[in-house]
Amino acid sequence: MSILVTPQTRLLVQGITGDFGSRHAKLSLDYGTQLVAGVTPGKGGQTFEHNGHKVPIFDTVGEAAKQTGATVSAIFVPPPFAADAILECVDAGLDLAVAITEGIPVSDMVKVKAAMQGRKTRLIGPNCPGLVTPGTGEKSFGGCRIGIAPGYIHKKGNVGVVSRSGTLTYEAVWQLTTRGYGQSTCVGIGGDPVNGTSHLDVLKMFNDDPETEAIIMIGEIGGDKEEEAAVWAKDHVKKPIAAFIAGATAPPGRRMGHAGAIVSGGKGTAQGKIEALKAAGIAVAQTPSVMAETLLKHWGKA
Repeated sequence: MSILVTPQTRLLVQGITGDFGSRHAKLSLDYGTQLVAGVTPGKGGQTFEHNGHKVPIFDTVGEAAKQTGATVSAIFVPPPFAADAILECVDAGLDLAVAITEGIPVSDMVKVKAAMQGRKTRLIGPNCPGLVTPGTGEKSFGGCRIGIAPGYIHKKGNVGVVSRSGTLTYEAVWQLTTRGYGQSTCVGIGGDPVNGTSHLDVLKMFNDDPETEAIIMIGEIGGDKEEEAAVWAKDHVKKPIAAFIAGATAPPGRRMGHAGAIVSGGKGTAQGKIEALKAAGIAVAQTPSVMAETLLKHWGKA
């Protein structure tokens, strides 16, 4: 089992003809992802070709979904146009829009969130690495890779990973894989202050997934979403959870990497988050190098 996407998920890529979009579309095809369509306005009717794959390109998401059955979009669209790209997925009734784009204006995302209320489409991101459900083939090929995560580090298994940080997602995954523990699904939710899916949203999905047996949750300074997830987990999650909070050494008021990683008004400190996690019975890794080790000890596997 997995959450959000499976190896059978039919994917389209918005911005497939751009440098970044085309590069990662090729890597997703190499991973075995069912990439069935590309979308670039004005280039409808062309074909995206890679290693024997011929992916049709459409002018609109609605047309691509109707013609190919795609239900999920990976968005590699420049920041000024990315909000409209997300809303195009909503209007087309896709199940999931995964916005990789960094630098979307917060004001645009506030409007997007308002427009998505009551609609079918779920948003992952923006400013995120995407998500991976590993397959069962060699180096987990045959899975579903959406976004920019390196596919080969993943392994099919029973640990769910959710993270605000892209690179720390990869670190946690690689630590698990090298210890022989695979992942059900790995979700990078992004580090912007206004995003589509929270730690709590993903935690609920992992909790409901019968084959996800343990969870790694990676957070950062700024906001209160990790605390929110911890409070819910204390009452509802029986599966072992390990967490890491990045930015413990950041000076107050200094933004660290992600737009949402800033401590303001005394809220969103690393220490506050760590205390909330520990109070919920979640094991907290002191450094990123021991995330998997901390989970395995908490799980009774080490």
